[in-house]
Amino acid sequence: MTQYLLSIYQPDGPVPEPDVLAKVMSELEAVNEEIRAAGAWVFAAGLHAPETATVVKATGGDVLVTDGPYVEGKEHLGGFTVIEAADLDAALHWARKVAAVLEPLAIEVRPFQG
Repeated sequence: MTQYLLSIYQPDGPVPEPDVLAKVMSELEAVNEEIRAAGAWVFAAGLHAPETATVVKATGGDVLVTDGPYVEGKEHLGGFTVIEAADLDAALHWARKVAAVLEPLAIEVRPFQG
């Protein structure tokens, strides 16, 4: 089995209203329960807002530490799920379910090396 990272990208800006967010999180937990029941679950986590990020970058022997996300953009990595799947098609099955709950957010699917 290969492990896959399902990265959840969300737009910068305010968090949805509590009643909207509660519904989404409830539906997402149902999908996560389905993934667990299928034996594909490894772990998942949400991330704090991008402004809480610290970037460490080495260049020419110097190491620079800066606040904020590495890339300025209109969206950021908001959370992720790690699953085990037999192949990409199986990983995409779970990604489709997550994407349906989190519409219109994009889910990037990438296998781990090794």
